[in-house]
Amino acid sequence: MMFSDDADLPVMGGCLCNEVSFRVRGKLSPVVASHSQDCRRMSGHYTAFTSVPRENVEIEGDITWYEGNGGVKRGFCPICGSNLFSDEGGAALMIHAGALDKPTGAKLAGHINCAEKGDYYEIEGDLPKADGADADFRTG
Repeated sequence: MMFSDDADLPVMGGCLCNEVSFRVRGKLSPVVASHSQDCRRMSGHYTAFTSVPRENVEIEGDITWYEGNGGVKRGFCPICGSNLFSDEGGAALMIHAGALDKPTGAKLAGHINCAEKGDYYEIEGDLPKADGADADFRTG
């Protein structure tokens, strides 16, 4: 990796095959789990995202971007297919929490798109749950 040295204790991440790596400066937002059909199809289950201002993410390697429903772009490794980012075009870049190396310091804050969840599992626990995507605790 050829990252610059200007970050205080950055969070690192990357793909399964190590062709793409990234570093995140600054504090991660709380993690939010999305149970939408798009997220389930993209990942094979539900997804969990955190986010940071896009200028706080430094990427090494090539990302392939797919523009899906509603103009959301999904970034993944072109070699192994690991899901890494989602980009809704705002000031923040959403990062798949599973692509981050420990320790992250992030915590799961709640669940969104619960009305679209798969019928093969239940959402357990006492964290907030929203039927749609516009909950106050949503990342991004």
